[in-house]
Amino acid sequence: MKLLVIGASRGIGAATVETALAQGHSVRALARSAGEMELQAGLEPLPGDATDPACLAEAVEGVDAVAMTLGLPRNGSVIWTRTKLFSDATAALLPAMEKTGVRRLIAVTGIGTGDSRSALSWTERMTHQALLGRAYADKDIQEEMIRASGLDWTLVRPTILTNGGVGHYKVLVEPGEWRMGLVSRRAVADFVVRAAGDDALIGKAPVLVR
Repeated sequence: MKLLVIGASRGIGAATVETALAQGHSVRALARSAGEMELQAGLEPLPGDATDPACLAEAVEGVDAVAMTLGLPRNGSVIWTRTKLFSDATAALLPAMEKTGVRRLIAVTGIGTGDSRSALSWTERMTHQALLGRAYADKDIQEEMIRASGLDWTLVRPTILTNGGVGHYKVLVEPGEWRMGLVSRRAVADFVVRAAGDDALIGKAPVLVR
């Protein structure tokens, strides 16, 4: 398939690009710094702003699925600064997908978003709110927008992210199974690429944990 990866230059996005290419898919990689990506077979770097409707309209043309893998800023500013990155990017993406007829959307959010907040203990919830409350308030809006879109969506909710290989990881679909834990970025990327081609995951919002 041809996969559009939004937020492709680092973190889960970069791992998703690598995983998809290794599995023989072609990738259009959208990121502000995409022009710095090393050229390789199957990769189409697309420098651009993930919140720009014109950029997103160009990006979705001719792809089979979209992986939205935007991450938090590295400087920790989300602790004290309100963000609209996730909802603004989603607001730009959804009309572009609907207009071009691209239906499959995989969006990485995180445990603690939406109804997965119920999986957190009181201590985890307080810590999560203190550190990530502003960012996750926007991710809540993002998830609501995606659920209401009518697209063939899957929401991916990783637990605490680590580096390292894919290893063994669990895909917890049922709310009663959800729990906090650790999972590698490469494992999340592995699931994102798998989910893009698995219709059984449409309308699901699993938590990923090691």
